[in-house]
Amino acid sequence: MNTQFKKGVLELVVLTLLKRKDAYGYELAEKVASSIKIAEGTLYPLLRKLKLDGLCETYISERSAGPPRKYYRLTDEGLKRRQALKEEWRAFSKHVNAILDEEATGGKSDE
Repeated sequence: MNTQFKKGVLELVVLTLLKRKDAYGYELAEKVASSIKIAEGTLYPLLRKLKLDGLCETYISERSAGPPRKYYRLTDEGLKRRQALKEEWRAFSKHVNAILDEEATGGKSDE
């Protein structure tokens, strides 16, 4: 898959996963990588940026076995950003799909 496609949608995907539940970095990376092929280190710079932008926050969770884990949790600002990105994505993909469908049917656009 085109690297630029992945970069453009990765923030929306991560915010959506965090909306579903708090998660630690490796867990997020595995979840994303199960659907979108990404390099393992791709996600961590994005998580740092989301935190700096106030879209998520972190907390440490102690575990009975193994080291503590840093979990990411969506903030109210993160929820708003996710909604905005989701709306942008839907509008964008609708227009791209319309062009692709037009090509497949040989139709022409009125716009």
